[in-house]
Amino acid sequence: MTIEIKNPKQNESNRRSFLATSATTAAVASTAVAGTSSFLTRSAHAAGSDIIKVGLVGCGGRGSGAAKDAMTADAGCRLTAIAEVFYDRLENGKAGLKKALGAQYEVSDDQCFSGWEALDQILKTDIDVVLLATPPGFRPAQMEAAVAAGKHVFCEKPVAVDPVGVRRVMAASAAAAQKGLCVVSGLCWRYEYGVQATIEKIHAGAIGEIVSIQSNYLTSTLWERTPKPEWTPMHNQVLNWLYYSWLSGDHIVEQFIHSLDKAMWLHHDVPPVLCYGTGGRQVRTETKFGDVYDHFSIVYEWADGTKCFASTRQMADCHNETEDFIYGTDGTAKVLANQIKGKTDWKFEGKKPSMYQLEHIALMKAIRDGKPINNGDYMCKSTLMAIMGREAAYSGQVIKWEDALASNQKLGPDRPDWGPAPEVEIRMPGQYKFNPPK
Repeated sequence: MTIEIKNPKQNESNRRSFLATSATTAAVASTAVAGTSSFLTRSAHAAGSDIIKVGLVGCGGRGSGAAKDAMTADAGCRLTAIAEVFYDRLENGKAGLKKALGAQYEVSDDQCFSGWEALDQILKTDIDVVLLATPPGFRPAQMEAAVAAGKHVFCEKPVAVDPVGVRRVMAASAAAAQKGLCVVSGLCWRYEYGVQATIEKIHAGAIGEIVSIQSNYLTSTLWERTPKPEWTPMHNQVLNWLYYSWLSGDHIVEQFIHSLDKAMWLHHDVPPVLCYGTGGRQVRTETKFGDVYDHFSIVYEWADGTKCFASTRQMADCHNETEDFIYGTDGTAKVLANQIKGKTDWKFEGKKPSMYQLEHIALMKAIRDGKPINNGDYMCKSTLMAIMGREAAYSGQVIKWEDALASNQKLGPDRPDWGPAPEVEIRMPGQYKFNPPK
């Protein structure tokens, strides 16, 4: 895997153009640029066929799930190439996908790649679409490379773990729009029918003006892998990537981003101006849990005075709740329950197919129709919103959107390799300082 960091002047240019780009990316993406139609036709109908060739990068649980969803989304899709940094996981993934996908599995041995250079190798094949489903810390480099190679992209959430990475993905998304390439995000609630209908009702004034939002993602613990004697420190961190902020961004970024993305969506994708809050490691105190926290409580504030009170927790044997409560001047709403209480009560009663499949249906349809879609704007904004919250809790300070956007913070090595791994630092509020802008 090749990881490239743009020079400081390029990063500064990206920073200055971020907001302007954000406002125009969606419009650009929805309009085919010159030559787009023929490009998409060549891509989707290679050799005169109706086959869309799909490549998978990262064949763990989420990656294998994305491949299955892509095949279900369009009968003309074929999985033709797989890249995975670990050879044994590549072999296991191949076996599982071959069984699950049947005739839609067309991966020959010479289209399977492992090791750090696997991404470069898969992008040299004739795939039309690439599914990016590795740990988030690798996502910016992968997005840049995929767009440069002219591939349509399904990009799992979050898109980065630090501000430098967010700016790289925003630039890559804008480049994809100019090339007529599709970029679809793994922020799947944006494609869920009940949530879409509920937020549409709220935007239409069903509860009046939004006053505040309470977003809870209170859930249990996730998996962990016991280190083996032959593992190097880097093996351990990559295989247990959830627990290292340079790989996952911490769970406020990796998981809670779903809730924060809904808060952004409710604000018409206008970002908050600042946030502050708290968090810590109350249960995850062992070294095997790396440097991540087990709980966060963040207050986000918008320029219009509205606030989102956002709480997330990953602890076993506790009360669980995942819901977004919206309080308005004329009523209230529960977004995931698809329910509104106001002047006129309402609840969504329509069909609710899998949102994981719907996002891939949208991607494949856009490719076939020659009408590219690009989720780059909101997937980058919501990622940065999550990073802001993490840094507010880590530092105990108020973090402003503009400061986060301009920050030169970059987590993790430029070129990961087996052997040594980044040192683990538990951030202590009042002592740790958020990396200021240049």
